[in-house]
Amino acid sequence: MSDQEKAEIRLEFARLKQEHADFDAAIAAMIATGCDPLQVQRMKKKKLALKDKLKNLEDRIIPDIIA
Repeated sequence: MSDQEKAEIRLEFARLKQEHADFDAAIAAMIATGCDPLQVQRMKKKKLALKDKLKNLEDRIIPDIIA
């Protein structure tokens, strides 16, 4: 993998990490205001999907080396 590809992956990782934190804050605000539980659940699913994407990008950046 080239340095350019690694840089692009790291940039995408940082963007998704910020989006994940934004979802976390939004979910906390929704719960605090007594929002519809179904909407909160949907937001949590989106947040979980982002977490999966983050894990995949992290695995691409740091290869699994068997010692």
